[in-house]
Amino acid sequence: MPADSRAALDMTKLLAARYRAASDRPYLASALYALTVVPSGDVPTMGVDRHWRCYVSPAFVDATPVPELAGVWVHEAAHLLRDHHGRADRLPAATQRDPHRVNVAQDCEINDDLLADGLRLPGGRMEPRLFDLPEGQLFEAYVDALPAHVRTPDCGSGAHGRPAPWELADSAGPARLGEVEAQALRRTTAEAMRAHRRSRGTLPAGWQRWAEEILEPTVDWRRALTGAVREAAAWAAGAVDYTYRRPSRRTPALRGVVLPSLRRPLPRVAVVVDTSGSMGEAELGAALAEVTGVLREVGIRGNRVSVLACDADVHAVSRVTATEQITLGGGGGTDMRVGIEAALAAPDRPSIVVVLTDGYTPWPDDTPPCRVIAALIGPDAPEPPNWVETVRVPG
Repeated sequence: MPADSRAALDMTKLLAARYRAASDRPYLASALYALTVVPSGDVPTMGVDRHWRCYVSPAFVDATPVPELAGVWVHEAAHLLRDHHGRADRLPAATQRDPHRVNVAQDCEINDDLLADGLRLPGGRMEPRLFDLPEGQLFEAYVDALPAHVRTPDCGSGAHGRPAPWELADSAGPARLGEVEAQALRRTTAEAMRAHRRSRGTLPAGWQRWAEEILEPTVDWRRALTGAVREAAAWAAGAVDYTYRRPSRRTPALRGVVLPSLRRPLPRVAVVVDTSGSMGEAELGAALAEVTGVLREVGIRGNRVSVLACDADVHAVSRVTATEQITLGGGGGTDMRVGIEAALAAPDRPSIVVVLTDGYTPWPDDTPPCRVIAALIGPDAPEPPNWVETVRVPG
């Protein structure tokens, strides 16, 4: 940091930049004015926490022209409007451990919209084109494609979800915005964007997509799939039974009578993957990665997970510890019944079967003796029988 980073914050200049941002883009005014300014000599540039507090470096304000400061105001508000910290909390644990790369991916999601909208940003900004990535994507699509050890000025826990060293404690400092208020503010902003688009006809594509999602939300399939697998695993783990392999602790007191003890089995899981010609590799890979990631997080891995590649026949069965170990053969017709039957015929019969399919398949006539979860990929996937727990994955 520059030696004068502890100098007084030029509030006149900073607030002039916010006024300019709100005047040029009035649909963002409510969000911009909801941010509480916290001067800090430790923040690199500007950053936000989960509570809509905006930490500002006096040295950065002194060195940055008002038009660029206006762009940074919009950038930081965008992290919070797009709920980047909430979405970062749903990333795989290994990805969350690299908040710098998450932050860069989020900056890529935001900055291409801001630049296309004519906003000026300081030099060194992160954009998808710097990494040969397509524009207009969400940060979840960028993060795994970024090189390791990428860095950007830290935007704070309001972006990547991890508290930065310069942030105040949750209960300390000036006014904070709660999550209920934040959700109301997001909806207000989305409605303002819709009205702006109707009256003027122009809105950056990223903001338009975001506003539509807020006003007409779709189900978060990753969260739904995670919840279904977790619930099924908990259900299976709770299926206690008696066993004589380890006698009850009360046995010695009964002199010659051996009592069984209760056991709580660790679930076994079979993942049946539809590899017929109608399945798209990208959606299939995304859903498979979600399933295997959830299983690892709940402690089910290694030889307790089998993956069956299936079209009209089972082509490969493997026990896996990582998604990249899976071989997906097939490409013909579709009959998930044979995959489910093969899974249940295995010596170690699973208590959970997860089927990844586009839904164009016959299903067993009778309810299998296990929990069955279907991740139906594509918007037009037909409804399975009512004994199948269903999660719809957009294609």
